[in-house]
Amino acid sequence: MRILWTIAGVLVAAQAACCQQTPLPPTQLVREVVYNELHDHDSHGYWRYWIEHRSAQKTQLDEQVETVDGPVTRMTLSNGRPLDAEKQQQEQERLAHLLHSPSEQARHRQQYVEDESRIGRILALLPDAYLFDDLGEENGSRHLRFHPNPAYPAHSIEARVFHAMCGELWISTRYKRLARLDGHLEANLDFGYGILGRIYKDGWFSLQRSQVSLTDWKTERLEVHMDGRAMLFKTIARETSEHRGGFVPVPARMNLTQGLALLNQAPSSTAMLAPASFPLRP
Repeated sequence: MRILWTIAGVLVAAQAACCQQTPLPPTQLVREVVYNELHDHDSHGYWRYWIEHRSAQKTQLDEQVETVDGPVTRMTLSNGRPLDAEKQQQEQERLAHLLHSPSEQARHRQQYVEDESRIGRILALLPDAYLFDDLGEENGSRHLRFHPNPAYPAHSIEARVFHAMCGELWISTRYKRLARLDGHLEANLDFGYGILGRIYKDGWFSLQRSQVSLTDWKTERLEVHMDGRAMLFKTIARETSEHRGGFVPVPARMNLTQGLALLNQAPSSTAMLAPASFPLRP
């Protein structure tokens, strides 16, 4: 009997070893993650949340509701204080103009479509535009380092800027979703031999995402710090510092009118409480 139990134990151990999944090669893993992210844009849930914007001059807290026509946003705090009567009036007039102006709604919808398309194009670049080094598992995530693939033909300005980045990304091992993406520019990027423009080295960005439901992941923090110049020495810069939270699900596929009506209602969850300040990446 003891021999039978020993044999059974060996068989169970052998079966467990055989059933262990071999980690996917980095490029294949990234390709599957991109597939999941792009299809998430087709069938994601809809959410209400706050966004804290920070710059050297001020901080601003917005409340946002997602709709099929793009998110609708209302500013609630400026430099940590409620809006005065004049700013409240300006916000009301801006939202009323959006609600009653077909041309403004069309512009809002088009901007949303372009933003979603831009995100999709950038994500789609990842598997082919970079080569990856596997840094192993880290807190339930697969940690990869990336650098430009010299064989990738980056034709558009958008693709050239993104392709010139080096950095790291973290992928949720369980869900195959993008958890964090950090990138930086190690050298100046010239357009037209520097005559048409240049983006200066040391620019960087950081994107962090969190799981808010069984199927949905949302951007929690976003940092973009890029500097450069265009033709005729016009300075170009992109400075973005955002922290998002308080995610509360809302009815799916609302239109702008329904989203604005919900935005005017008091939040039903304590998750929508204003955030504490957050540190910037050094």
